Amino acid sequence: MSDKSLFKTVIGISLVVFLVVVLLNEKVLPRPQVVPSFVAYLPPLNATINATCALLLLLSLWFIKKKNIAMHKKINLTAFVLSALFFVSYIVAHYFMPDVKFGDMNHNGILESSEKELVGKVRTFYLLMLSTHIVLAALVLPAIMLSFYFGLKNEVVKHKKIVRYSYPAWLYVAITGVLVYFMIKPYYSF
Repeated sequence: MSDKSLFKTVIGISLVVFLVVVLLNEKVLPRPQVVPSFVAYLPPLNATINATCALLLLLSLWFIKKKNIAMHKKINLTAFVLSALFFVSYIVAHYFMPDVKFGDMNHNGILESSEKELVGKVRTFYLLMLSTHIVLAALVLPAIMLSFYFGLKNEVVKHKKIVRYSYPAWLYVAITGVLVYFMIKPYYSF
């Protein structure tokens, strides 16, 4: 595959992923009236996957610093597969889940002024972390795919150039995914 075809494919996949997430979050798709019971298990599963990916990324860095390329590749492939599973689980969860607002203590779907006062600046911190998490997740996806492609093809120079930026962003997204989950968890109503 030429680099030009690769870039087009990566951008195409990234745009489809981004469009699906936007459609889910904008509530454009019709929603089922009943939330299946298994949906309650998806947010903690997603947090577990994110935590595992964060640990795998740290291990990957350790192995590459030890020049153990075979283990580095295996760990990165595992993290990549887990991230793909995360995405499927995320889509299913957000398709079925009702809206969850940070600070909505009575679970009525409305953030009342009294609730907003109680959570105060913690809500601002949460929203800032969530927004950086979302933006970086969208931006880092093409870089992750390119770095994997070049890594698997043993094009080390190209791989290193991309990983310099994709690695810290992916690690940040994985870690903040776990933090976002624990911060929003008290406001789930299902």
